[in-house]
Amino acid sequence: MSAVLDRANSDVVLIVDDVPDNLSVLHDALDESGYTVLVATSGEAALQRAAQAVPDIVLLDAMMPGMDGFEVARRLKADKLTANIPIIFMTGLTDTEHLVAALEAGGVDYVTKPIKPKEVLARMTVHLQGARLARQTRNALDAFGYASIAVRASDGRLMWQTPLARDLLAAYYGTSAPETPAPILDWLRRHLREAERDIEPPRLSAELGARRLSIRLHQQTGDDDWLIVMREVSDAAVIESMSLAFKLTAREAEVLYWVVKGKINRDIADILGASPATVKKHWSASSRSWGLRRARLRLEWR
Repeated sequence: MSAVLDRANSDVVLIVDDVPDNLSVLHDALDESGYTVLVATSGEAALQRAAQAVPDIVLLDAMMPGMDGFEVARRLKADKLTANIPIIFMTGLTDTEHLVAALEAGGVDYVTKPIKPKEVLARMTVHLQGARLARQTRNALDAFGYASIAVRASDGRLMWQTPLARDLLAAYYGTSAPETPAPILDWLRRHLREAERDIEPPRLSAELGARRLSIRLHQQTGDDDWLIVMREVSDAAVIESMSLAFKLTAREAEVLYWVVKGKINRDIADILGASPATVKKHWSASSRSWGLRRARLRLEWR
């Protein structure tokens, strides 16, 4: 279904309300404003439509028979496909405990009933712009190999993550949103005072075989939310980059990599499962092509 929606020219809004009159008023106002509008009259239908269409924003009635809006929001946030969609609650409940419950369930904002379409449109514009900027930023970070997550320090909830971050956390820690891996959460809380004084804390690292994950605290994004950036380094990835950069064969790049790391021929032979003579041959070929000095100048090794 999402493939036929006109996302190039309009944002997709899902309205969830069990009262037909509310749906009608909002549908007409949003349609006239150029939005593509989807509707659902129950919690179950809302989850189904959201999974099919992946809307850009959800307007969600808090109190519905059966599955209420709070549970709908929690399920949307627990699904990686819909976790980053901003949710605006629509509620006739104005008690502080209900408004807090709406935000804790994953809502970014709320409007009170009776609904005022102009107010809804104004709030939607703000959150859509924020979501669009956040999405562009996350995609750019992923494209350059920098995975990112946002963590709420007080309760340890993983608020959002990039696709690359999701894969890395599953591989290194076996966790998934909204759970933040315990080592990352402990590290964050241990260094909060430094971070609040704009002192970057020491980086956290994790290892998975030959793969290594470097984790750093980037910045505070809210009162209690922190942006954490991760980047993976693996021997294989570095060797592949060397091969492309210096136009070496895969084996020549492997030998050059371990030489730059300070290994001697005998050690390299053991690592690669080759004879010292074979290692010497590949080293001679790679050094003739580019020279060890040039390799040391052009590459940074840690």
